[in-house]
Amino acid sequence: MREGFRDEPAATGLTPAWLDIAFRERGVSRYGPGESNPRIAEYNNTTQLAGYDDKISWCSSFLNWCMKQSGIPGTGSALARSWLSWGNPLDAPRYGCVAVLTADDAVEWKGHVGFFIRLDGDNVYLFGGNQLGEVRELAYPLERVLAYRWP
Repeated sequence: MREGFRDEPAATGLTPAWLDIAFRERGVSRYGPGESNPRIAEYNNTTQLAGYDDKISWCSSFLNWCMKQSGIPGTGSALARSWLSWGNPLDAPRYGCVAVLTADDAVEWKGHVGFFIRLDGDNVYLFGGNQLGEVRELAYPLERVLAYRWP
């Protein structure tokens, strides 16, 4: 186990229920112009984005949907930073925890959210929705991490 990283799956053999659910959604993606993926609309129905299509930012909707499927209340909000006050804070990342990031611009209320998978010297790897328009794993610079949260 690496320092500052708890419950690595290889060490525990456990994957949180919400992350198993998320993995089964791998590859769900935004449709092209004039079309909308009904599965992403379903994710949006767990937040105030109910009724919206797949053209809006849906990273938080995806996490809310995964949590709901596993029987855990999410934030009910489409704002990524709403997860900053959800659950319990972690001092170090834990496999499957919620990672809250800043946005890639300087707007204070914007952000991104996904499930923590791993890290290396420069990046945190998240599995989540609306990552290059789909449900997938993607690397983000470590300096963008605002918090790690656990139910």
